[in-house]
Amino acid sequence: MNNINKDSLTRSDIERSLKKEFPELTKSQILLAIETIIESISESVALDERVEIRGFGTFSKKLIRPRKFINPKSKNVSYIGETATMHFKPFKSLL
Repeated sequence: MNNINKDSLTRSDIERSLKKEFPELTKSQILLAIETIIESISESVALDERVEIRGFGTFSKKLIRPRKFINPKSKNVSYIGETATMHFKPFKSLL
């Protein structure tokens, strides 16, 4: 994955890189592998586990505090409870 744009990494970038690395695999096998890995990472992070991929980065769950917002049109005040999002921190070698 040396020639990939470091600002963003898409599934098609990963697919292309894996196809170069493993030409014997079919496109469907590569897509299945990518989907399985992403699903596994998502499930682990949802269970509050931290996932580290050496040489790539870490995935973790980040909690966003509860907050209020005002609808600009109606001026109604509403509240959003605490939410969670996935956080990714790349290793220094990727920066």
